[in-house]
Amino acid sequence: MLLRQPQLIAFDADDTLWPNQPHFDHVEREMCAILAHCGDPVAIGAHLYQVQRHNMHLYGYGAKSLMLTMTETAIQLTDGAVTGREIQQLLDLGKRLLDFPIEPLPGVVEVLSELKRRGHRLMVLTKGDLFDQESKLARSGLGELFAWVEIVSEKNPATYQRVLARHGVDPAAFLMIGNSLKSDILPVLAVGGQAIHVPYHTTWVHEEVPAEQLVGLDFGRAEALVEVLTYLK
Repeated sequence: MLLRQPQLIAFDADDTLWPNQPHFDHVEREMCAILAHCGDPVAIGAHLYQVQRHNMHLYGYGAKSLMLTMTETAIQLTDGAVTGREIQQLLDLGKRLLDFPIEPLPGVVEVLSELKRRGHRLMVLTKGDLFDQESKLARSGLGELFAWVEIVSEKNPATYQRVLARHGVDPAAFLMIGNSLKSDILPVLAVGGQAIHVPYHTTWVHEEVPAEQLVGLDFGRAEALVEVLTYLK
């Protein structure tokens, strides 16, 4: 990838700047243990994802969405016989996702600090619940390194076009950096922007992309965030 000098560099938040999916995976495992009498973990997890997909247009993403989804899943799997105690356990699990400590991933502080020192305009561009994402950014201690924060309900080409228009940035002068091919890479390329993929060791099934969709696409690939600096010499 031959990178054009960007006018604006945006970073995804969850699993790019700090760990997130492992916390959700842990909660799902705990949910499966609570509902073990309803079936094996694979079947329960599959049902949970079905409910998530069905309600995504209503609930969006994040901890609160998962709390509602787990509750609805429990009701369906037990045919309405789920106990108040079990529902409270599920709610307590979800609440943990709203205040867990935020520790930046390796290299994050160094990369952001160096890019800011070089004079780059930096943005957090993430999707999810507004309150939750603002809270995580505040707990991360990274807020002062960014000039702008954009929290959106979905990351698709239309969203990126609106964000760029609002900030007066031509797509060709925009660079997105993130761990999700589906949310951070493909829609950015679709609007004529640039992107660098920094994979995380675990990915939510909803963000997975078939390899054939990547054939012929020109975007950067970095195994660790610090490698981004080599693209921006």
